[in-house]
Amino acid sequence: MSMFDKLKGMLKGHEDQASQGIDKAGDMVDEKTQGKYAGQVDTAQEKLKQQLGDPGQGQGSPPQQ
Repeated sequence: MSMFDKLKGMLKGHEDQASQGIDKAGDMVDEKTQGKYAGQVDTAQEKLKQQLGDPGQGQGSPPQQ
């Protein structure tokens, strides 16, 4: 079992909190880099949420700002 599979198992049932954490981390990176890598950060956030099985992803929900 990979480390990522273990992480997914630990987060099961807490997808909303994980999603909020991903958003906060992305916001922090944007703040520290003054938005220089905002596009890359947004892409990374989306991919990570997809990997973790965020229920809001992939259902046409607009990205949060």
